[in-house]
Amino acid sequence: MRLIALLALSALAACAADNVLSRQEKSQGYLLLFDGKTFANWKDPSKKNVPNNAWVIDNGTLKTVVAGKKFSEDLISEKLYADFDLVFDWKISAKGNTGLKYRIQREIFLDETKAGRIPFEAMLGKETREHFSDRTTFTTGVAQVYTVGFEFQLLDNEGHPDGRRDASHRTGALYSFIPSTKDAANAPGKWNSSRLMVKGEHFEHWINGTKVLEGSLKDPAVKAGAEKRWGPAAPVVRDLLVNAAPKGGIALQHHGDEVWFKNIRIREIK
Repeated sequence: MRLIALLALSALAACAADNVLSRQEKSQGYLLLFDGKTFANWKDPSKKNVPNNAWVIDNGTLKTVVAGKKFSEDLISEKLYADFDLVFDWKISAKGNTGLKYRIQREIFLDETKAGRIPFEAMLGKETREHFSDRTTFTTGVAQVYTVGFEFQLLDNEGHPDGRRDASHRTGALYSFIPSTKDAANAPGKWNSSRLMVKGEHFEHWINGTKVLEGSLKDPAVKAGAEKRWGPAAPVVRDLLVNAAPKGGIALQHHGDEVWFKNIRIREIK
């Protein structure tokens, strides 16, 4: 009897193990994007031509570095994806802000110190016109690597100012374009399980087993939102979103706050 109990506990522990595919997931065609130990499958910022310590592996999670980082930089997948089913766990700190970005169209290094005291959208527009930023010569100041793509917003809705801004900036939204229909996220400091499905222009955002949003990346609201936010200041960014290529990288967003990701697995839809 004791042996049976031990075997049952062992099986339960195996099922609960992080960063491991279950037998069912393997049969369904899922692959691990994070093994819990290395940056395999991701563009490690510390290995780039100008190293940056923006991310670390912490106790089986991918974690943002807030204090002591050189600049903010999203963690981007090495592979480009078109249609896929992505499952991942995430946890956010109090007042934190992050996101899971997909169909990445471009990476832009932005030296905010050189841009001057202007709104962020104007900064990015100025960079796409003048190309005044240079990662290879950056030493001190405020900078970031901005990824142009679509964002599955992940936020402390009550603690972060974006949560009080409008519904299209709250958790589950297609950031700044389409608000989520439900609030299914756990409180900051607690783990959440999410799912992102993308097929053609159709997308679905899931949080903790609840579908919080589905729609089209070609929804008129996307075009209107891109025009409103980027049109006057950064038309290059607007056009990249409105006419997005059907394939792009996946990025874990570094928005300057402590966030954690684990159990990231993907199944490409053929």
